[in-house]
Amino acid sequence: MFRTLAVVLQDVGGARNLLDHVIPLAREWEASLVGIHAEPLPVDYSSGLGFPDVGLIQAASEAAEERTREVETLFEERTTDAGIDHRWHSLRALSGNNPLDGVAAARCADLVIVGQRDPAVGGADNEDLDSVLYESGRPVLVVPHAGGELRRFRKVLVCWNGSREASRAAFDALPLIAAAESTEILIVDPTDDSGEADGGTALASALSRHGASVFVSTTRAEGRSVDQVICDRVVETGVDLLVIGAYSHSWLRELLFGGVTRSVLHTLPVATLMSR
Repeated sequence: MFRTLAVVLQDVGGARNLLDHVIPLAREWEASLVGIHAEPLPVDYSSGLGFPDVGLIQAASEAAEERTREVETLFEERTTDAGIDHRWHSLRALSGNNPLDGVAAARCADLVIVGQRDPAVGGADNEDLDSVLYESGRPVLVVPHAGGELRRFRKVLVCWNGSREASRAAFDALPLIAAAESTEILIVDPTDDSGEADGGTALASALSRHGASVFVSTTRAEGRSVDQVICDRVVETGVDLLVIGAYSHSWLRELLFGGVTRSVLHTLPVATLMSR
């Protein structure tokens, strides 16, 4: 099972909700928690005369420091009260630069956990946080912004198209799949010459050797997008966990931070494990 969890905490409200989910998982898995919080360096505001507005820059810096203190205090209190081994990691960097300290912290975790941004709440994107998630090379568990508390992952849905990303995601999720009551490998619109169906059967056999209960299913999109097919399947089957490969930087960014998205997956009321 996962023994080191890196949890990305963006603000106090989101951190409170996310820790409600993560702390029970850390207890059950006997895992250590690494709290990660990112703040961009203040923008170089200019006055009407073209000179740097020191007052605005200082105010922005102080606000960032206050947010960091609030999130850190919440993290320390919750993990200490729960008796969970933990450490804290905060970082600040110019937008677009690689925050090496944060990436290093995430790379040393078995699993990175993030809270999906609620599109109704909004808020500014954080490029540095995006880098931590995408460049860490670790599987990412996205906790939905809507829905009830995370349950034990009894039913798992693995999306399979034979790609490297799909394979990586399936095996990154192996500890959860092995512990689940059942796992469905879903293939959308397989063709005779694609090998997807055969690959899905081979994947099921490989996972079953670890004690997992796995079956393969195929379905036709019938005019729907693949994203919509997956959403419909999640609702129909009542799965607790979706496992899927992350195929592009922008797709992952949209899923986590909201905005105009190319995928309806950001509306799913189910935890999603992604790998790239």
